[in-house]
Amino acid sequence: MASENPLTIVTCTAPVNIAVIKYWGKRDEELVLPLNSSLSVTLHQDQAKTTTTAAISKDFKEDRWLNGTEVDVGQPRLHVLPWVRRLARKHRSTDDGDTPPLSLSYKVHIASENNFPTAAGLASSAAGYACLAYTLARVYGVEGELSEVARRGSGSACRSLYGGFVEWHMGERADGKDSIAQQVAPESHWPELRILILVVSTEKKLTGSTAGMQTSVETSALLQFRATSVVPARMAEMIQCIRERDFPGFGQLTMKDSNQFHATCLDTFPPISYLNDTSRHIMDLVHRFNAHHGQTKVAYTFDAGPNAVVFTLDDTVAEFVAAVSHCFPPESNGDKFLKGLPVRPVPLSDELKTTLALDPTPGGVRYIIATKAGPGPQILDDPHLHLLGSHGLPKFAA
Repeated sequence: MASENPLTIVTCTAPVNIAVIKYWGKRDEELVLPLNSSLSVTLHQDQAKTTTTAAISKDFKEDRWLNGTEVDVGQPRLHVLPWVRRLARKHRSTDDGDTPPLSLSYKVHIASENNFPTAAGLASSAAGYACLAYTLARVYGVEGELSEVARRGSGSACRSLYGGFVEWHMGERADGKDSIAQQVAPESHWPELRILILVVSTEKKLTGSTAGMQTSVETSALLQFRATSVVPARMAEMIQCIRERDFPGFGQLTMKDSNQFHATCLDTFPPISYLNDTSRHIMDLVHRFNAHHGQTKVAYTFDAGPNAVVFTLDDTVAEFVAAVSHCFPPESNGDKFLKGLPVRPVPLSDELKTTLALDPTPGGVRYIIATKAGPGPQILDDPHLHLLGSHGLPKFAA
């Protein structure tokens, strides 16, 4: 996509994905190869996305990552950039049979932003590195599979390259070429599925995922057992539940896998705890809600953080939101407690209140984001949406 114009600029968005069969731990740190396969649901970008702008120009003197405070582009997790350039040179040489164009030597300026809390256990790195890989590929004219590039930044980023329901194959090859993401079903496959993000904290987690995984791989026997003896069967079962739109099966397996993931964190030495008291109260709420109905109507999952992601169906959303509001009444800004997709208010029955029997925790849940499954990365054609201006600097500074 590079041209002879002074500035070539591309802006793309990429979604958050939430794993229902978790990835935790690498068998190869350098190639970012996972211990086990994983499966996720891509969230709709109207509610959770990263936006990235990349601009290249012969006038740029150095690569720059301009996110308010400038980021060092030499840090290991930003090796996405040289990987994209390497693929671009290979692609151009193969196609043209001669020297790659000068545009491949142009320096790049990058800016990105999220519309959701960052580093709080909501898969911000997955959306961020998927968006970076996808945007750089567009600006340098790279086509084809980007799983290897995206996972170099963050392993789960490869799942954010697709919409709907996505499997990341752990692969078997030593070079990692078969460790790629593939779509199991598009977002349109299960239109009734809804996702509620219960934001408990927007604070940065104390133990980052990379460090946590390394310690777990080194010390947790449960993690090794999970990877080899539990996950393979769960992957097959989860794919079947999705294809058959079997929510009770999907929900129970999602909760069991979340619980086991956090058990491996506690089995790590020293132990890691990403959940807090509010997280555990949400788990209790979900189980009591399901017991009241005599079936699995809602299901929780927690990534490496205290925030809950709850799956349910459209006909259950309103009642469960009412239950959350009852157990975690907003301390203020009640009109901003629910964000995202509209949810009609409904009263909570006295019978359900009795079943829940949880002491209210005002402010325990800061707010709820209601969303659904959504598509993969998108290119934004409107130049007004670029994060960088005509000089390749953030618009507020251009």
